[in-house]
Amino acid sequence: MPDLPTAQDDTEAELFSECWDTVLSYADLCTSGSLTAHQLATEAFTLGMREIRAAVSTRGGSARAARLPAIPALLTAVRDTAARWEAAGQGHRLDPDLRLWLGSGGAARFAGPPQRRPLALRGLRDMRDADAALLWLAEVEALPLPTVARRLGRDQDTVAGELDRARTLFRDRCHRAHLDSPLDAQCRGYARLLDAVTRSPAAEAPGDLSRHLATCVRCAEAAACLRLHGGALPAALADGVIGWGGLAYLERRRRATEARLGAGRPDPGTADPEEGTGRNRALRGGLAAVAVLLSALALGVSMMPFDRSDDDLAATQADRRPVTGPDLSRPAARATATGAPAARATGSPPAPPVTSRPPRTHRRAKPAPAPQGTSSATHRASPAGTPVTAPPAGCRVAFDVTAQWPDGFQAAVTVTTDRALTDWQVAWTFRDGQQAGRTWDARVRQSGSRVTAVAADYDRVVPAHGTLSFGFLGTWRNRNHPPTGFTLNGAPCALG
Repeated sequence: MPDLPTAQDDTEAELFSECWDTVLSYADLCTSGSLTAHQLATEAFTLGMREIRAAVSTRGGSARAARLPAIPALLTAVRDTAARWEAAGQGHRLDPDLRLWLGSGGAARFAGPPQRRPLALRGLRDMRDADAALLWLAEVEALPLPTVARRLGRDQDTVAGELDRARTLFRDRCHRAHLDSPLDAQCRGYARLLDAVTRSPAAEAPGDLSRHLATCVRCAEAAACLRLHGGALPAALADGVIGWGGLAYLERRRRATEARLGAGRPDPGTADPEEGTGRNRALRGGLAAVAVLLSALALGVSMMPFDRSDDDLAATQADRRPVTGPDLSRPAARATATGAPAARATGSPPAPPVTSRPPRTHRRAKPAPAPQGTSSATHRASPAGTPVTAPPAGCRVAFDVTAQWPDGFQAAVTVTTDRALTDWQVAWTFRDGQQAGRTWDARVRQSGSRVTAVAADYDRVVPAHGTLSFGFLGTWRNRNHPPTGFTLNGAPCALG
């Protein structure tokens, strides 16, 4: 395994410092242990820096060879290095879902003909370096705009306007790339209508376009890239550029940014409350809606509405910003070729949401009327019929469905423990036959309706009165009530 390359100058040393954490974060998603993750990250970082240096040294004149900004280029190097490990017989060191994806059409698409590669990848590569870097740092890395401005040497007073311009440029590049793709007659006939509908947050999609987006992966992908409002852009970028594990990487980066901001580490005078609010809104909306992009659904949002009549969903909908507008907020066609990691139940890899860091807001799902096991009862009857107060639970669980689509959902679980933990397992029972799939910040196993989440190596220790959190993607049919019977290390937990 090679050592990390040596920085050639101060600029490159700063680049190393900014990029290493992102590379290691994605490598951790791709591997089966922290040591292996470090090995993969080191090898990929060396490869990626070699390619970045070569691109810089060969670029000249006014022409610019299409290439990615530094961070997505290095993340791509992680994915490519993992593919080489698999081809060289070292696949046992990788995440099993990633191995499945590497043998699928999703992975082949990233190495296939340029006109068939993901639209977001083509759009970002076709932008100027400065605009592409600004878009990636603000949307995917979730950095506050003052931080982005300092990192790129931009004026803090004008960076917000420059970001809006970069978003518009990205949309235009993706629209042009969509038209340049090998589309059939039906897709080409919808291209102009799709462009018009995605420009306005208030536009309503005609029924025939909605039905088309529900079944056409490529057009659904285009809808996600073309629709700039609603917060879907971060996931569209992550899934289209990174591929496998995009949502999970996105979620991790958001958590990393929140941790820095929460600890008060940003430089004094650089915090911008309004800007932070905008980032939170975009990320909450984008991650909530476009879990579809990274859990075996198309990269994009479907314009076809579906019934969300469950009481528990209604309870969480009131405080959640619509993802892509009135009629464009639903997930699109199931895509096995988008490179989106899927739930284990489907036999294909995720997000990955996703994804990624405790969620900024843990909205508590409305408790279902069914019993919650021993953890939800506040009273029980004694043999003589006298009410007896049950002993208080030593832990409390907040279960939040952050996104749902016709056959899948994304959930966040947060547990507060009264006692200090050196290791933990959280278990629950699904009521409607749901299946847990791709998970981040924990490892999940399921037997029938009972699911157990085991602590990841890096977050086993929890202080007294502290919290642990993780997220996962799941599948469902017919109904999707919140799970019941939560336990922490075998002891009942209260829900709420």
